[in-house]
Amino acid sequence: MRRGEKLILGGMAVLIVGLMVKNYIAFSSTPSHEKSIPFYSTASKELTIAGDAIYKAQNCKKCHSLWTIKNIMATVPAPMLDGIGSLRSEKWLLDYFSAGDPQKILKGRLKAEWSMPSYSHLPQQDRETLAAYMASLKVEDWYLEDLKKLEYKKLTGNEWPAEDAKDKQ
Repeated sequence: MRRGEKLILGGMAVLIVGLMVKNYIAFSSTPSHEKSIPFYSTASKELTIAGDAIYKAQNCKKCHSLWTIKNIMATVPAPMLDGIGSLRSEKWLLDYFSAGDPQKILKGRLKAEWSMPSYSHLPQQDRETLAAYMASLKVEDWYLEDLKKLEYKKLTGNEWPAEDAKDKQ
């Protein structure tokens, strides 16, 4: 091995070890509830299999992610669906999937080519199964609170009001 190759490999090794130490320190200083994956499902095995089959058959993963850590390099344009059942009811999801034009229920912020398609063409049973499956995808309360704060800041440009300020309103 040449001297230059040794320097490059040595530099890469130092960089990797440094990143590992940095991540270990950052992870060990994170509160324990934030170390756990906040998403879970309340679905039965049968519902999971049926719902996942419809999710895959309708190619939902073209736009959405599910049960994945979002990759910054991914080109998934629509919201991840982990925890959607904590944000939307089964009835709301069924109405949304049954709508001839879902944009009338929830206006998308994406280009027309990425607009949520209508699933009104699916049999009623499939739409009910998909709605029940999506409603079973929950998120821990502590994560939901953080998500609400981030969404509030994104929509208003302001920080989430302090607890005492909210109590006075």
